[in-house]
Amino acid sequence: EPTVRTELMEQIPPIAIFLQESRPKFPTAFFEYLMPIVVRYLTDVNNQVRKAGQEALLILLEQDLVAQSDIENKVCPILLDLSAPDSDDEYKVEAVNIICKMASMVSRTTVEHMLLPRFCELCSDGKLFQVRKICAANFGDICNAVGQEATERLLIPKFFELCSDSVWGMRKACAECFMAVSYTTSPEVRRSKLSPLFIGLISDTCRWVRQAAFQSLGPFISTFANPSSAGLYIREDGTLSIRPPMQDVNSNSCQQNNNITLMSSGTNAA
Repeated sequence: EPTVRTELMEQIPPIAIFLQESRPKFPTAFFEYLMPIVVRYLTDVNNQVRKAGQEALLILLEQDLVAQSDIENKVCPILLDLSAPDSDDEYKVEAVNIICKMASMVSRTTVEHMLLPRFCELCSDGKLFQVRKICAANFGDICNAVGQEATERLLIPKFFELCSDSVWGMRKACAECFMAVSYTTSPEVRRSKLSPLFIGLISDTCRWVRQAAFQSLGPFISTFANPSSAGLYIREDGTLSIRPPMQDVNSNSCQQNNNITLMSSGTNAA
């Protein structure tokens, strides 16, 4: 019964945590018995079971409970199969969503060598706009996961494509994550490539895209500032914040008042 498999998936993370804490007694139980179940359920015929499996996998990755070898040899191959061009539409949408979410939870090497090439392909998926929209909404997170060199070499050309996509929701998603993308690039790329691109979004024919672009204007401008002098920095959750003055670092009340979140990176497209 699908409900039984769904319930089973919900119990995997707490069991895995227990096994991790009791590792001397159960050194290989999770890797031999539970991890194969999680991987198998990613391709289950029932969508609720798959959803539960995906949520369990992300929790395990977030808790750093999955070995690097399992990520590269078991998890990534399944996701690459599910997101292949000839894959079922529903499976592909789910796979690209997992790829985007897990990018910040695995090593940069794994993302660059195994997931980034497929992500770039999915950005140009001409069959499903839902796939492109997920890519656009999570673009800033992928840039942050791979760093400046890979962003400028591989991702910026794809970002240009998405910013000129015929579907306005794609362009709106790009406007919302523009600050996060800009923050990952060099000052020269911001000036020569991203600035003209941003002007195009501000002048977009769709008012929802223009509105999102104007909301991102301030955060985008802030990426041109020197963090050491401007006091602006990007937090781990992707928000732009103000660093309190050095003399106030030891003051909790001042830190709470000055560490103001200005605007989210907007990774969720409407």
